[in-house]
Amino acid sequence: MPRHTLGVSRDTVIDPALHRARRSRLLESLGDGLLLLPTANELARNGDVQFEFRPGSDFHFLTGFPEPGAVLAAWRTGRNAHRSVLFVRPRDPEREIWDGRRFGVTGAQRSFGVDEALPIAELWERLPGLLEPHARLFHRLTHDADFDARLLRCLAKAAFARRRRQAPAHPMIADPVPAIAALRLQKDAAELAAMRAAAAATVAGHRAAMAAARPGMLEYEVQIALEGEFRRHGSPRNGYPSIVASGPNACVLHYHDNDRKLKKGDLLLIDAGAEVHGVTADVTRTFPVSGRFSPPQAAVYRVVLRAQLAGIKACRPGAPWNAPHKACVRSLTRGLVELGVLRGEVATLVQKNAFKPFYMHGTSHWLGRDVHDVGAYEGARGRPEPMPENAVLTVEPGLYFGSRDTRVPTELRGIGVRIEDDVLVTRGGNEVLTEAAPKRIAEVEAACRAADQ
Repeated sequence: MPRHTLGVSRDTVIDPALHRARRSRLLESLGDGLLLLPTANELARNGDVQFEFRPGSDFHFLTGFPEPGAVLAAWRTGRNAHRSVLFVRPRDPEREIWDGRRFGVTGAQRSFGVDEALPIAELWERLPGLLEPHARLFHRLTHDADFDARLLRCLAKAAFARRRRQAPAHPMIADPVPAIAALRLQKDAAELAAMRAAAAATVAGHRAAMAAARPGMLEYEVQIALEGEFRRHGSPRNGYPSIVASGPNACVLHYHDNDRKLKKGDLLLIDAGAEVHGVTADVTRTFPVSGRFSPPQAAVYRVVLRAQLAGIKACRPGAPWNAPHKACVRSLTRGLVELGVLRGEVATLVQKNAFKPFYMHGTSHWLGRDVHDVGAYEGARGRPEPMPENAVLTVEPGLYFGSRDTRVPTELRGIGVRIEDDVLVTRGGNEVLTEAAPKRIAEVEAACRAADQ
């Protein structure tokens, strides 16, 4: 497991061999040229307040470096060999009083497996020399307008200096992100270990929420129990804002107010994931606030759970990435007929998208450093990409019946159920990383009664 240094930043990952190996794999995939990759920017929230800084996902994957104001430059020097330079903020005792300790140039070179570290202020002065031997520059344009503008000014200045040679004004610029995405899609051992840690923290949070929720509480009080457990398990932040949606709010897919009072007989849908070591989990559970499902709630829940299990079964290497969605749609449509919401032949109803008013979102997305992680879904001809081994994706079917939807039986109105797990594609099939979060009805009801025992 990579080393995470205390006293600097919870995003610090010190494992020089790991990050050097990742950079080498990427540069072998890209070929000859200079890779230029900045981290994320610091962003102002309001006044003198900044949003919490989180390192850029690609940058952090390749360096483990946690601080803002940093840029990686790297290039091949031979087969499976490369050189890397990290441009970072220098030590600054005055600023460190306000913002905390920095690694600085010496610390960055010593701890992160790069060949050289330099002050970030020297980047634009040194870049022409770094570019000179290379016919290609690997950099994603359009992601950061200010960085791109400085880069173009640097290239223009260098082109002017070489104008008498009639040399190209700039190297060929190629986007490295597809190659980085392909590398990130198939998780290495370190990322899988981090994903298991994120899954464990997330499972603990969902269990805590089930045990804590009671009629009369506010949604955000349950959120406190959920996210407090995340933090106790080493998560510095959520992978995304928690959805804590009770009663009819469960039918709002990206509900975010989290301020309704829980009522007796409500279902509570929680979609939340902890981030650990730069990767996130993504789990949804739906459970009864009063501790027991009503018969209509249980009927809907069983339909969604059956569909989710069918979707998980469809996760295997080489299968189209959307195979879980197709499996879930078939199963949910059959369930909608059983519940009396739809009438007709299941195959015909699926073909007509009759399920759409009640299941309007997709079933799966790639998962990793971003909750909707990088990785292609379609090939050049629009065909679904196959699932590769060691990819992780979600399986998250649901049914949503609005409280005023006259198309559904009265007893089902206002019920929203979603069940989501994180599934690792393995050589022999799959592994559900978040299986320990209760989801069978008896398990869920037992978890809801845990605080009473």
